[in-house]
Amino acid sequence: MANKSKPKPKPSQHSVYLYIPNIIGYIRILLNCYAFAICFSSKRLFSALYFLSFVCDAVDGWCARKFNQSSTFGAVLDMVTDRISTACLLVILSQVYRPSLVFLSLLALDIASHWLQMYSSFLAGKASHKDVKDSSNWLFRLYYGNRMFMGYCCVACEVLYIALFLISKNHTEDLMDVVVTTLKEGSPLSILVGISLFGCSIKQVINIIQMKTAADACVLYDTEKKQKP
Repeated sequence: MANKSKPKPKPSQHSVYLYIPNIIGYIRILLNCYAFAICFSSKRLFSALYFLSFVCDAVDGWCARKFNQSSTFGAVLDMVTDRISTACLLVILSQVYRPSLVFLSLLALDIASHWLQMYSSFLAGKASHKDVKDSSNWLFRLYYGNRMFMGYCCVACEVLYIALFLISKNHTEDLMDVVVTTLKEGSPLSILVGISLFGCSIKQVINIIQMKTAADACVLYDTEKKQKP
């Protein structure tokens, strides 16, 4: 009697939760929770923990590729953690600086652009929201197609937000005065702020492009859907 080949074991639901990059994602959440709990009592420790969580974002991506443990759950966990942690920091900055609308606007732009991009990618049947090869905007393609450029823009944003939080002295700081004064000092901090401000500005332009491109994709989907008999 011929031996029947045994079916390959399917990965269990729990095994995906225990992927190495996903475990790193859980650690990021714990780091952020503790960091924000002590943000006003220990600014330096908060900044160190927040930045460590941000670095772990790159580590979990490397682990996913290294150990072939990429997952939809991990991608969603990664983006949700990024968006919530950045949103929390922007809310804190909105309470420290005036006008607070600047940081609240950045928060709204960040969430709206990424949510629209995720949803439009889903409608287009793409495996990742980073698949923008069909975009007509060169800056948008460069951002998602070049990891070094994307990394610079993302790091610049987070470093700028952390630096602004560290140099704030009270809860009624004028944002423009603080930025201009810091840039005029000519210190290593002013150079860091200047470089970060440039990268952060590019990131916001890309967020606007991303939101408009994703909105156009959603509208195109609706148009084509209505044209079908």
